[in-house]
Parts: sequence; structure tokens; C-alpha cells
Amino acid sequence: MSTTATFVEARTARRWRAFDWQLLLYLLLLVGFGMVMGYSANYQAIGGDSGLSQTVKTLIWTSIGLTLFFVAASIDYHWLQTFATPIYLVVLGLLLATVVIGRNLFGAQMSISVAGVDFQFSEISKVLMVVVLAAFLASRRERIGRLSTIVGAGLLVALPTFLVYRQPDLGTAMVFVAILLGMLFMSGAGIGWLSLLGGATVAVAPIAVTALEDYQRQRLFCFLDPSADPQGACYQVVQALNAVGSGGLLGQGLTAGRQNQLGFLPVQSTDFIFTVVAEELGYIGGMILLALFALLIWRVVSVGWGARDPFGANIATGLGSLLLFQITVNIGMVTGIMPVTGIPLPFITYGGSSMISLLFGMGLLQSVRVHSWKPTF
Repeated sequence: MSTTATFVEARTARRWRAFDWQLLLYLLLLVGFGMVMGYSANYQAIGGDSGLSQTVKTLIWTSIGLTLFFVAASIDYHWLQTFATPIYLVVLGLLLATVVIGRNLFGAQMSISVAGVDFQFSEISKVLMVVVLAAFLASRRERIGRLSTIVGAGLLVALPTFLVYRQPDLGTAMVFVAILLGMLFMSGAGIGWLSLLGGATVAVAPIAVTALEDYQRQRLFCFLDPSADPQGACYQVVQALNAVGSGGLLGQGLTAGRQNQLGFLPVQSTDFIFTVVAEELGYIGGMILLALFALLIWRVVSVGWGARDPFGANIATGLGSLLLFQITVNIGMVTGIMPVTGIPLPFITYGGSSMISLLFGMGLLQSVRVHSWKPTF
């Protein structure tokens, strides 16, 4: 073996000492938590067989996601900055294809079926747009406070946001906006310009809501008065509040939640999975889940602080904004303090596209950690 090969191997081995094992641990704990709750959420379907089937599928998706996690962690994330433009074009192509040939799912044209398997390309697009925005903001780090930078970043996000909204998927469109605002703020963009951008978003919101289907608008505003239509548009919110309230301190026990097991909770394994957590594990179970999320976000922030360049720091900021926004809105909507927008709870909501995409994103974060560490000799 040559001296050069030995040197490279030694350097690589030292670099991998920076691998964030805490990040991986919190991910695995959250995924495991989600599997248990997904099994319980579907236990009532046909005597437990449905819950087992869902658990097996989640295991398969998790295996694929963890494979991508380690692949992404092993690749130097700086390469992604070079390919930011092709990545952006891929995002637009995936979202456009979904609008044109997508399959209807929960009233929206959100997925494309390939060999009998549904893919929601909007999920991976969230992670890829973090990379695109990170590259753009890093290239303009000396002009981050200028209006041209904010307008440019806004235009980059505008087209994929519009394509997602056209599905129509208001929840994912909101996630794109949240990523944009979070990354601009943490990059050092002026508060005045950000306030202007936020004001413009609020101004456009009524127009966006008006363009939705009637049932979507009704469901969106149910959090203001769930009793307005408890058997119709507000049924999900009413049943979710009943489930959350019945959990008490310790919950009713796994597979023992009455609202869940009697079939009163719609989409209980996807958007409303937190209602199952609250009903069956109670306040304590909900707080444990929130603590795991807090630990995960802490590791994301730590990686961002330790990044050696703006591109790596921006990736961490974007992924942190994505996670924090989805967690806040999902739990807010099932507890009746935010509108129902169909935003999944990261790593807990049942779904392969979300699981694989988020684990891939966490792999990119791990790459930032590993390749930002300077090995000592």
C-alpha cells in the first residue's frame, strides 16, 4: 500500500470521529416512537394485522432512508453547491410532473404512482430546496442584507411554492415559505426587508385561501370555532380535541385509546398521529416526544454552529426551519390552535416519502458535521 493511500485512509478515519452519534440516536428514537404509535393507530382496523403491516412498511422505508443517510453523510456536502442549478431544475421537474400526471390523494394531486408505489415528490423537494437556497445565500454572503438578495431568494422559492399550491397542497407550500424566512433571518438579512417579505406573504394569503376548494377553506378555519360544523368540515378537529383531552396525565394505554380504537379519528396514522400519542400516552408521552424533538433540533443547531462555511451553516438552518415549522404546525392543528393544513409530523407520521426524504436531509446534515471537522495529526 502506498504512503499516499495510507495518508488518505488515516485522514478519513480521523474525520469520521466527528460523526454525530447523538444525532443518529435521536433520529432512531423518533423513528421507533413513530413505529409504535403507527402500530397502535392501526391496531383497531382488523384486529392488529393492519398495524403490523404498516410497521413492516415503515421498517422498509426506514431502511432505505438510513441507507441514504449514510450515503449522504459520506459525501462531501460542498459538491452540492456546484450542482445547485441542476438540483433546482430537478425540483421544478418533479413538482410539474406531479401537477400534470399526479394521482389524487386526500383531495389533492399530490403523488405519482410508480410500479404501484406512490411517491410524494413535494417531500424530497423541501430538502432539495434547502440545498438550493443554501447555495444561493452562501454565494451572496457579502450582500445578504440587500433587497436584491431577498428578492432573488424569494423568486427561487416562488415557483416551486406555486407548483405545490396548485396541487393544491397549502401545507407544503407554507413549509417552503417557512424555510425561506428561517434561512434569510439566520443568514443575517435585514429585519426591515424580512418584515416587508412577511407582510407581502400575509397580504397574498387571502387570495391563496380564496382559490382553494370550498371544503378546504371550511376545514382551514375550523380551528376558530370547531363547533360550527362538528359533523362536517370540523369533524377532524372536534374528534382530535376529544382524544387529546381524554388522555389525561398518563394516557389510556397503547392500543386502548377509545377515540382511536373505535375509529372516530380520521387519518389517525398520518396528519393526526399526535392525537393518538396524547390519548394513549397522555401528557407525559406527549412531553417525551417533544423532548426528543427538542434534542434533535439542538443537534441540528449545534452542527450549524460548527460549520466551517456559510453553505454548511445554511443547510443546517434550512433543515432546522423545516423541522421546527412542521412540528409546531402539526401539533398546533391537532390541539386546535392552528388551522388544519395537512403538514406531517416529522418521523412520526406514517409515510414513506416523508421518512426517506427527512433521513436523507439528516444525512446531509451529518455530512456538514463530518466534513467541517479538522482532523488533527
